[in-house]
Order: sequence, then structure tokens, then C-alpha cells
Amino acid sequence: MYVVTGATGQLGRLVVEGLLAAVPAAEVAVAVRSAEKAADLAARGVAVRVVDYDRPETLAGAFAAGDRVLLISGSEVGRRIPQHRAVIEAAKAAGVALFAYTSAPGAATFRLVDEHRATEELIAASGLPSVLLRNGWYTENYLGDAAGTVARGVVLGSAGEGRVASAPRKDYADAAVAVLLGEGHEGRVYELSGDTAWSLPELAAELAAASGAPVEHRDVTPAAHRDVLIGAGLPEGFAEVLVDVDAGIARGELAGTPGDLARLIGRPTVPLAESVREALKA
Repeated sequence: MYVVTGATGQLGRLVVEGLLAAVPAAEVAVAVRSAEKAADLAARGVAVRVVDYDRPETLAGAFAAGDRVLLISGSEVGRRIPQHRAVIEAAKAAGVALFAYTSAPGAATFRLVDEHRATEELIAASGLPSVLLRNGWYTENYLGDAAGTVARGVVLGSAGEGRVASAPRKDYADAAVAVLLGEGHEGRVYELSGDTAWSLPELAAELAAASGAPVEHRDVTPAAHRDVLIGAGLPEGFAEVLVDVDAGIARGELAGTPGDLARLIGRPTVPLAESVREALKA
């Protein structure tokens, strides 16, 4: 079986769709907290295994010997280490054939990656046959409100001229599918990113070109950036995380373009300009 955790999330659903396009539904399973959210997958023949990372006993039947498992990192920042540990221990006890994990770029040092590094250490210590998918930034992180950004006419940040080698979630999902279905990935660490890194000024220019409206880039201090985010309604802790990421971008920590992602998916990654056009259409 090919087992995907967090399968009802944005990345997880794309991975499951990729698997279903390649193998029979009877060979695909999802480990999710809510059976209701996965009801559409169950109706298509996917095995739904209800688990709760905070209750390790629920993971006892989530995996079986020979399964190929994708652990999509949890979304609860600050709680992910014990949650991931529970999944790793269950996978080890079951004797899975491959354990893949969506981690973070190896060059990153901002606080958001701390739990990823700790999880990588847990995987290494477990002795599981594993592969690390160090996913770079999703282009959607910047285009979730593309129309709103155009309406405001400002792309604001504190990353200066720092560059981001992003790619859409679909590209990262396709890479995960390629690893789950392929051979020879055990023990590998893939640094996944888009083919071309771009800066926030370039993002503003792409939004302007695609919309026909003026969009400028406004670089501010980290303190001012934090205040703007909090003023927009973000919790203080999350605002500080985003400002810390921008500091990492300014240091060049998300700019790497080693080409691993394009090689895994067998095609170029989707460029920023195309993603901008699609986001504005949506």
C-alpha cells in the first residue's frame, strides 16, 4: 500500500490524486484525523485509516509491513516533534518498506525549520528505510490573495532583494508521487525548489504585468513588517515567524536551485509568471 498522512490537506490531496492516476485505488491508503473529510476518497476505493498524532495508540493499525509511507509534516507548529515521533515509531513497528518525509530546505536556519531538523534526526535514529523531501517554498504562499494584493497595489515584506526559488504545490506533490512509486530513493536527501529564484520586486512586477494594474514593492524593517502583519489580524506569534522567514530569505536561504525537483518530476517547474496568471484567473 501507498499511505499518505495528512491527506486531506492541500498538499496531501494533490499527492493522493497523483497516486490514483498511476495505481489502483485499492493500493492507496490515507491516514487522517477525520473520516468525514476523507469520505470522497473512501467512495473512490481509498482505504481511510483514522489516526490522531496526539494519541499514539491510534497509529497502531495505520501502517503494515511493506507499506510505502509519506509523512506530510504536521501543521501544528510547536507540537510537531512528539506528533512526528509517534508516526515514526508506528512505521518502524509495522516494518514499512519506505518512509518519506516532507522537510524544509537544508540551507534554512530560521526558527520554522527547527522541528523539521528534529524530525530528520528522529527518522535517522529509527533506522527506517527513508528519504527526505526537503520542500522549498510554495508559490501559493505569496498568491493566496493575489487579487487583493493587486487591489492594494503593494507587495510588502522585509526580505529586501532576497530571492525565493519557489514552485507550486503540485510540483512538490508530483515529486512525492515519483518517490513513492519509484525505486532507488532510500537514503536520499532531495533539496526541492523551483528552477528559478525570484525576488519580491520581481513578484510585484509579475502581478502588475498580469493584471495591468500598478503594483509596487515596499521593503520595510522587520519591526514595521511585524506591526503591519499584526495590524492585518495575524496572531503575534505567527507574525514573528513570517518576519523571521523574511530574514532568512534576505540571507539567501531559500534561493537555492539545485534542480532536484525538476529531475524528480521529469519536467521544468512551473515558473512564477504562470502561477501569477493562474492565481489572478482564479
